[in-house]
Amino acid sequence: MKIIETDIAIIGAGPVGLFAVFEAGLLKMRCHLIDALPQVGGQLSEIYPRKPIYDIPGYPTIDAQDLVDRLMEQIAPFNPSFTLGERVEQLEKQEDGSYHVISNEGTIIHAQVVVIAGGLGSFEPRRPDLRGILDYEGRGGVNYFVKNPETYRDKRVVIAGGGDSALDWTIYLSDVAEHLTLVHRSETFRGAPDSAQKVFNLAEQGKIDLLLQSNLSSVHGDNGQLQQVGVTDKSKEETLLNVDYLIPLFGLSPKLGPIGEWGLNIEKSAVAVDTFDYSTNVERIYAIGDINTYPGKLKLILCGFHEAALMCQSAFKYVYPNEKLSFKYTTVNGIHAF
Repeated sequence: MKIIETDIAIIGAGPVGLFAVFEAGLLKMRCHLIDALPQVGGQLSEIYPRKPIYDIPGYPTIDAQDLVDRLMEQIAPFNPSFTLGERVEQLEKQEDGSYHVISNEGTIIHAQVVVIAGGLGSFEPRRPDLRGILDYEGRGGVNYFVKNPETYRDKRVVIAGGGDSALDWTIYLSDVAEHLTLVHRSETFRGAPDSAQKVFNLAEQGKIDLLLQSNLSSVHGDNGQLQQVGVTDKSKEETLLNVDYLIPLFGLSPKLGPIGEWGLNIEKSAVAVDTFDYSTNVERIYAIGDINTYPGKLKLILCGFHEAALMCQSAFKYVYPNEKLSFKYTTVNGIHAF
């Protein structure tokens, strides 16, 4: 398998990981980001994209997704590369001190420095409590993320959930799937009102089936391939739906994941760091953002930005061991694209 070469491998593509690309780029260090989520933005994009944020300097208020979009615009001159929808499973130290970062899909990233910017950890989907659902995850027909909408082209799809992700993907896939059903336990949705209205309109037009006050109750299939999904309404009567795919969108739960097995000092599910440069106890590995801990730690995005800047100043010595770092303001140097 091809090895991706970069200077810094950043685990986590949330706002702090994205800003680290900018600070690294100022020092001519290239970055590759890897994230278990199928898109950049971390919690901001996946959990609360429309939530206003009030403590970003220069923005009296900015929606979470807008902040992600501005960060992507800011780092564009430095051409970062991404591996999305894959979780880092292993770190392998090389003879020269560099690392191979290996994902659950077998992707290998070779980097001089590893930066953990995983927010609250590796986000894992909240699975519905259905007997046998593990047998159908992945290629079997049960997916917790929509990585490629074309997977569902002309297929029978059931989406379950009532938040923004469930609403947004219902709207999008209504023009892709052969038949789409949205199952939600309540009569009202937690997502944006305008999105909820679009879903109601799709149901009225007959473009989707909308099952409210209903819950997933069972999954059935053959040879590891999903074939039917059971749904119960408020009368507790079960209806079996013939399906090709089930997409439960019940949110995410943070877990430390494989990070806890890398020999790092862990304190209360966070990575302990030196506040001089946010390095860990393992050489060439740094931790920035909500994933780290130190005396006086504040879990704020702007604090993560500060940590990213100091981390990059320290990482420079591993990427350019024969050069002396000379700090200069961006007002003097400007932004020089790769």
